[in-house]
Amino acid sequence: MNFNWQLINDSITDSDRKALTDFINTPNQRFTQGLKVREFEEEWSKYIGCSHSVFVNSGASANYIMASIMKEEKGLGEVIVSPLGWVSDVAPLVNLGFTPVFVDISMENMSITLENIKKAVTDKTVGVSLVHVLGFNAITDEMTEFCWDNDLFLIEDCCEAHGATYKGDRVGVFGDVSNFSFYFGHHITTIEGGMVCTNDEKLYDQAKLFRSHGMTREASNELQDFYKLTKPDLNPLFTFAVPGYNVRNQELNAVLGLEQLKRLQYNCDKRRDNFARWVEMLDGKHFYTDFYQNGNSNFALPLILRKKDLELFEKCCILLEEQKVEFRVGTAGGGNQARQPYLEKYDFRTEDLSNVDHVHDFGLYIGNHPELTPYQIDTICLKLNEEVK
Repeated sequence: MNFNWQLINDSITDSDRKALTDFINTPNQRFTQGLKVREFEEEWSKYIGCSHSVFVNSGASANYIMASIMKEEKGLGEVIVSPLGWVSDVAPLVNLGFTPVFVDISMENMSITLENIKKAVTDKTVGVSLVHVLGFNAITDEMTEFCWDNDLFLIEDCCEAHGATYKGDRVGVFGDVSNFSFYFGHHITTIEGGMVCTNDEKLYDQAKLFRSHGMTREASNELQDFYKLTKPDLNPLFTFAVPGYNVRNQELNAVLGLEQLKRLQYNCDKRRDNFARWVEMLDGKHFYTDFYQNGNSNFALPLILRKKDLELFEKCCILLEEQKVEFRVGTAGGGNQARQPYLEKYDFRTEDLSNVDHVHDFGLYIGNHPELTPYQIDTICLKLNEEVK
């Protein structure tokens, strides 16, 4: 049986198309950033439980904004970051002049651990970039307390973790700033899009500045008044407080986001159920199945061999290909970022990365979307279990 099991399913529905069409057909609409963008930001803030959200054109742009804010707040130095993530967790750091420090992950939630963070901290450390890989919660009370006590700027990358929780609160509210991606195929989509979130008024102002050229007219009235007073020779409409970007999003993307947000919790619940069935059906003697499940909202279904066995791993890949199940080797973002060639010209530091290297060499993930059926999950798990006997 061929499943045609894709990594990403089209999640655009008839109701989404109607919402977009209705907006387009309404006279005198503003299609660039406007009221719908603001409405989506407000609804997203309500959903995750934060004070402020800033809608941008991608999750990667949100990464750049977070790193830029950290530079404004802390200056340059070392940033402890997961090597198992997306390139945009690291690229903004090196482009802005930070030194990434890669530490190992826990196999239980695919995220960096407090123990490894503590080992890597030096007097040069200014921040921690925590990635909720594949929708696993990575936050602990001890981790946030450690960052607070040591004056470390805490970034939460939640691009794959919409709806994941820790002690009843949704991820994205624990760090100084956080971000989400709404790329096609994520828990919800705006086709292209991302969000920067924070509970801090000052950081919120900075996020809006960096989103739109650094123009002060994007910021709070208090900040605008400050620059009017201190820079009276400048046009208030064209005063640039930070070296910003143009990463604004558009009204149509926000319209789609608002419509998709209505289905987000259902999508998260289905993905969580799919994951629970996946690890229940897999052979735990040969594949990792003892993941944390409390509070997860799994973006994908990981398949990781317990032992180093290249021949067996290749057999699993061939089986998936034959069954038309799309997958990505390395489990997240191409595996170990410390191996990628873009870093060769930059300074970075690595600690022991045994777990990350194992996932890179003997791990992959397949798509997890609400349309998956128990029959599909059970059947492919049974075939994989047969392969490893």
